[in-house]
Amino acid sequence: MREIVIVGGGIAGAATAWFLHQAGRTDLRVTILEGSPRVGGKLATAELAGIPVDTGAEAMLSRRPEAVELARAVGLGDALRHPATTSASVWTRGGLRPLPAGTVMGIPADQAAVAGGGILGPDSIARIGAEPHEPGPPLTGDVSIGKYVERRLGREIVDLLLEPLLGGVYAGHADELSLEATVPQLLAQLRTDPSLVRAAARAKAAAPTSDAPVFAGLDGGVGRLVPAVVRASEADVRTDTTVRALTRTATGWELLTGPTREPVTVRADAVVLACPARPASRLLESVAPGAASELAGIEHASMATIALAYPASAVPADLPGSGFLVPPVEHRAIKAVTYSSRKWGWLAERAPELVIVRASIGRHREEADLQRSDEELVAAARADLAAATGIAGEPVDTHVRRWGGALPQYAVGHRARVERIRAGVAAHPGLAVAGAAYDGLGIPACVASARSAATQVLAALPAAGTMTT
Repeated sequence: MREIVIVGGGIAGAATAWFLHQAGRTDLRVTILEGSPRVGGKLATAELAGIPVDTGAEAMLSRRPEAVELARAVGLGDALRHPATTSASVWTRGGLRPLPAGTVMGIPADQAAVAGGGILGPDSIARIGAEPHEPGPPLTGDVSIGKYVERRLGREIVDLLLEPLLGGVYAGHADELSLEATVPQLLAQLRTDPSLVRAAARAKAAAPTSDAPVFAGLDGGVGRLVPAVVRASEADVRTDTTVRALTRTATGWELLTGPTREPVTVRADAVVLACPARPASRLLESVAPGAASELAGIEHASMATIALAYPASAVPADLPGSGFLVPPVEHRAIKAVTYSSRKWGWLAERAPELVIVRASIGRHREEADLQRSDEELVAAARADLAAATGIAGEPVDTHVRRWGGALPQYAVGHRARVERIRAGVAAHPGLAVAGAAYDGLGIPACVASARSAATQVLAALPAAGTMTT
């Protein structure tokens, strides 16, 4: 048998196991080693007022097919659900104001896209109209998306549109994030034309038109996905198993697990590191030191989700859309809120007498905000909710989930860094990496990285009985 070990039981690790299973090779035995007590990684559900609620990612981008196709393949097709609404607001200038639809990650495609919404002042709106006529050198390398947008469109657009949207995805700061990695659809245009407005307009025009929903979730929570994928993969799963070292041997690989006083060695013909960047870096130190150093340079943000169940009578009936984003310049505790029961019909069906609301707190280098007690985080979220929406009264139940170091930061030069990491790893046949640290934080991107990793290690393993030289 060919032994393949996957380090990490999140969506990337589980999907890697499933793709290996789909290869149809009877000579493969796949083992997943997960350091925590459960598989799932950043996909998790918890019971709130008797119903399951996602405490990690709650949606999958359905216009990118990998995640939805995987859910169908492992038997969750009947559980796929689409949001009842995805329109959102921005909490700024003392109220909830509609998030403009005619933008690409907050970058407007024209003046009309943002005029009249009440988010931007007249000077910013005028600057959007003038920007396509302003000269400037085309981009020749990666730059900070925040600094480039400020240079072309002014700081207000960065603060009130770009920051809340990027914060919702990366929990990072626009001035530190890579334009190339966060809005790659604009980069080709900016290589020959410096105008952001024109680039956004062309990107929107080039996007495929479809009436299909942009996002999908699962009845019962997206946290159901990883356990279903693991079951379908038929992999051997070992939780509470931290891998402390990885070494190359004459015949393959050895992974050191278990406590230092009672170490356990796991042998493998191939290894996939589907764990976060920091543990992957530690494991690669003696194997691929260049890749390990690059991985160590990826910083991470911590955040927390606060889920609250309110009596339906406590929630105003006219709250717009599915939730709102909060610009950092507003100096509020929360950075985003989802009206989960309004967004997901399955939640409303399970508990029509309740409204589930989910808030998030935390940004890159602001870990001090998360060092407060659960009670303090709930109180901060409730206070901001009341100020923004008028939701009043005591919630009937609450749940706080902290995600320490959960979100890799795609700093300027991230794509070049990932190319160097992959080149360093590829120099060792039978070794691959997968996960959110590389090509995207979303579930579909992690599934795509899993497929690539599975393909890479399979190519290094000849079928049983094959002669090698």
